[in-house]
Amino acid sequence: MFKSFMIAAAALIVASPASAQSPLTEKNLSMALAKIIAETAVEQCQKDGFRVAVAVVDRGGHLKAFLRNDGPGGHTIEIARRKALTARMFNRTTIEFVKWTEAPALAGLREVADVISLGGGVPIRAGNELIGGIGVSGAPAAERDEACANAGIAKVADQLK
Repeated sequence: MFKSFMIAAAALIVASPASAQSPLTEKNLSMALAKIIAETAVEQCQKDGFRVAVAVVDRGGHLKAFLRNDGPGGHTIEIARRKALTARMFNRTTIEFVKWTEAPALAGLREVADVISLGGGVPIRAGNELIGGIGVSGAPAAERDEACANAGIAKVADQLK
């Protein structure tokens, strides 16, 4: 009886539509691109007169690259990482995230671990696919942090299509 049950179960597994599915494929952020994005963001902020920390995370939210210019406060390290993660997690800039979560029904999202409601984080996409995020911290305004983040992404835009 047990043997016939096992044969029937195996037949169901083999015949199931899930087993006929092809493996998932996805684009990922390479270390080389993450490094260029981070370096370019730091360089842009430096040209603008700001000393910043920059974090780049991959599609899983894991730190892929990090740079800290000479001089920004120690708090910028953690804030940059959390901005990158928030942009990646919610697939929107952190400036957009702040505005989006002003709605009472969404305000609780600000309480998710490692989320931060400060501008300066930008999602990184390859075409329409979300592959990471960048966070910049240390410029005197969120828009300036975001401009540096966007400069980093723009540097490799042709490779993100």
